Amino acid sequence: MNHLCMTIQYPYEKLIPLERFHGCIHFEFDKCIVCEVCVCVCSINLPIVDWKLRKNKRKKQLKHYRIDFEVCIFCENYVEYCP
Repeated sequence: MNHLCMTIQYPYEKLIPLERFHGCIHFEFDKCIVCEVCVCVCSINLPIVDWKLRKNKRKKQLKHYRIDFEVCIFCENYVEYCP
């Protein structure tokens, strides 16, 4: 039996996102300076930033960054204000 299989990839056929899909947040852990601006500009105070103070360098060090995506409204305020 001869089966014809053909796959069309993205550049040729655009994927259609779900109606309520607003995108996703991309966080770069290495670039975060722990200024916590994202927490201040979030309309629902969603990001949780855990950090510790490095006394020898007098600088904050990011330990953990978390956002509850079930609650996030994807307002993207952080994009404009994040340094």
